[in-house]
Amino acid sequence: MMEDMKGTAIIRINAILTALFLVTASLAVAVFDQPWKAIAAVVCFVCFTVGVVAFLWGYWSAVQRSREDNISVAALYFLIDKCAPKSVARQMNGLLTMQVLIGLVTAGLRSSTDGKRGSTLAFGILVPMLGLGLNGLWAAFHGHFAPRSDVKFSGVSPQASPNGQDEDHD
Repeated sequence: MMEDMKGTAIIRINAILTALFLVTASLAVAVFDQPWKAIAAVVCFVCFTVGVVAFLWGYWSAVQRSREDNISVAALYFLIDKCAPKSVARQMNGLLTMQVLIGLVTAGLRSSTDGKRGSTLAFGILVPMLGLGLNGLWAAFHGHFAPRSDVKFSGVSPQASPNGQDEDHD
């Protein structure tokens, strides 16, 4: 079923990294000792980094598409308004929800380290950037958006002066 869907690689990367986050964060909560705390923190940073790169790549690609397509931020990052098939939106948003919940729960379970406030598990709250970024990347390349009605926009309104300056300004 997943082989017929567009953007299968993006969905698969999201699922694999979310599973890796779940496993390492759970082990870090259970053991709460080295090397698991460090491994969990590294996985969080990797997920965050992949998410930021995907977010920026997806945003750049969506801006290019927006010259012809009417793209909303909500549709781009949450796959709503029939941007994605229901199965894709359900999977991607489900993984994003899991990332948020895992990050909050694991950070809350170990809110202190050796009696000091703060924990390496707090890095888990960075992981949902992965889901947002991959949602945006999927939508930018495979999402369906309505065409723009003002495709012929030249950047200068018909009333403006030919040099693009307002009449009142130098």
